[in-house]
Amino acid sequence: MAEPAILIVEDHVKMADSISKGLEENGFTTEVAYDGFIGKRLSDAKDYELIILDINLPQINGYELCAHIRKKNASVPIIMLTAMGSTEDKLLGFDQGADDYIVKPFEFRELLARIKALLKRVQPDPKSLRVLRVADLEIDLDSKTVKRGNISIDLTAKEFLLLEFLVQNKGKVVSKADIAEKIWNITFDTGTNVIEVYVNFLRKKIDKNFPVKLIHTHIGMGYILKAGDDANQN
Repeated sequence: MAEPAILIVEDHVKMADSISKGLEENGFTTEVAYDGFIGKRLSDAKDYELIILDINLPQINGYELCAHIRKKNASVPIIMLTAMGSTEDKLLGFDQGADDYIVKPFEFRELLARIKALLKRVQPDPKSLRVLRVADLEIDLDSKTVKRGNISIDLTAKEFLLLEFLVQNKGKVVSKADIAEKIWNITFDTGTNVIEVYVNFLRKKIDKNFPVKLIHTHIGMGYILKAGDDANQN
């Protein structure tokens, strides 16, 4: 089996080379781009199993590059690795299509664990159902597409993961802590409203223009996805 290929786009040469060396010691092959333009050229020319992006890059910044990559490849996992750690920075990164966000300084073993988790998640499982359905909502896990009725719905990578998690747990109340751990790989911080923001994003796309509402709030407990409007909503 070929070793998974990872593209590292990082303008700090010492850090990029250190990450590359560490990954290759752990069974990956890597290519390094020291600016956004080279990163764009490499990502256009080759399919990678995973891409690591800095944000403050010469030529093309990480947000722009992430959006560009996501347009041509809906499924490749993208990790943003950056010193920009505010909630706004993270939200923007996820909106551009990032799957994960790690703030510098970081421990290499954490980066390695995140990479392995993302790669495991995108590997096809022939035993699993690859199309999920609830009422008239359909999620194709292979093509990363969503339809409600005959209407296609465009979701960001993080919105897709959140919807998939809710559908996988349809009929069950999932807490904010559950969502934070499974989707963001973090411990839930009561001082942030990131989860509420993303649930509202989903509601606008999935429920707003349809008579049957699927995403419901159980006040003080969490969220549940089910067909019907008999639950309390925000």
